[in-house]
Amino acid sequence: MRNNRVKELLRKGETTVGTWITIGNPDVAELVAHMGVDWLVFDMEHAPLDIETVQVLMQATSGTEVTPFVRVAWNDLVLIKRALDIGAQGLVIPWVNNETDAIKAVQAARYPPHGLRGAGPRRAAMYGLDRNYMTDVEGKIMIIVQIETSQAVENVEEILQVDGVDGVFIGPRDLSMSMGVQNRRDEPTLDMAIKKVQEAGKKFGTPTGIMCHSAEEIKSAVQRGFRIIALGSDCDYLIWGATIALRASGRVSPTGS
Repeated sequence: MRNNRVKELLRKGETTVGTWITIGNPDVAELVAHMGVDWLVFDMEHAPLDIETVQVLMQATSGTEVTPFVRVAWNDLVLIKRALDIGAQGLVIPWVNNETDAIKAVQAARYPPHGLRGAGPRRAAMYGLDRNYMTDVEGKIMIIVQIETSQAVENVEEILQVDGVDGVFIGPRDLSMSMGVQNRRDEPTLDMAIKKVQEAGKKFGTPTGIMCHSAEEIKSAVQRGFRIIALGSDCDYLIWGATIALRASGRVSPTGS
């Protein structure tokens, strides 16, 4: 198994950037992978992607240095196992609210005696050609837990102290909804919650990440020191590109831009 390039970059203190893949066409994944991002997250939580489709999308990026991540639909042993077996080098785990949730995620991603992952890696072990996969993989899978509720913010330090949690990722929209300030990034209470997560990450040496949906949000994330920065999604790129083209033609896009 190849080394996890994103893990190595983060250990060196560098900032990594990537994007969410939600469109089930390998051309999209291949094109974005060649644009110079460090990682791609294949979204199985909110996008209509099944496990077979995600494997095909990963295969389309095989000729690049991109590290493939999967956001599983839930913090579930079977879903995590299947994502890893098709070759994911990292996982984004939604709805991790406390230490117990974090331990559950880590155990699902690791083989015994450190965890509960079942033995059957398939594509991850190149269909059996990589006979050392099950020993080499230890420490190479990156586990990122999502902080997207007020409860998770309150428990962030206990979550970060779980051995095997390699990063935390803030979902601003879900977090804002949990806090009753829906999608208002300028809300002081939301900003304080985000800062609390960042401070905890610095305290325990755990990289923090955040989703951005505009150029302004991306610049802010870089300035604030986030090290796992999502540059929107494939759908965002279609919207941004179409908006620029429409504006140049004198038309107004559905976004009002």
